[in-house]
Amino acid sequence: MITIGVLSDTHLLEPDERFRKKIKRCFADVDMILHAGDLTSLSILDAFNPKKVHAVHGNMCGPKTRAALPASKIITVNGFRIALFHGAGYMHNTEERLFDAFGPIDCIVYGHTHKPVCHLYGSTLMVNPGSFTATGTYGASGTYAIITVDQAGIKGRIHSVENVS
Repeated sequence: MITIGVLSDTHLLEPDERFRKKIKRCFADVDMILHAGDLTSLSILDAFNPKKVHAVHGNMCGPKTRAALPASKIITVNGFRIALFHGAGYMHNTEERLFDAFGPIDCIVYGHTHKPVCHLYGSTLMVNPGSFTATGTYGASGTYAIITVDQAGIKGRIHSVENVS
């Protein structure tokens, strides 16, 4: 089984100690990380070393990050295809539009809305991990997703980020 940690919308200029503690707690047991954009700075990705990281840029990323990361990508994990995209510009009918852009595919991971989602759209698993750094409505705690891939299929689940000091 492959376990994938999924986050989006970190909106940080650099990884601070609190962020690193959250990463360590939430993603200690994952094999891989997917970041669905709005990481803002490439230095955020350093916090995940030595794990394999796949990331895309979002609408809040600076020019260096936009130049270094693609707008979207498709990765294959144990034979399952996963699309990774931030989602800016897809405010209405988001999942329908993402499916039209990437489907048919096993899983679509996106961000941008800060609203966590994990459900099937037809046979495609749709995952939006929400905002990892608690930038949700009314100070909601941050959220992330864990995706598991094995011979039986691909599954996901949303989790809340616990406060760490």
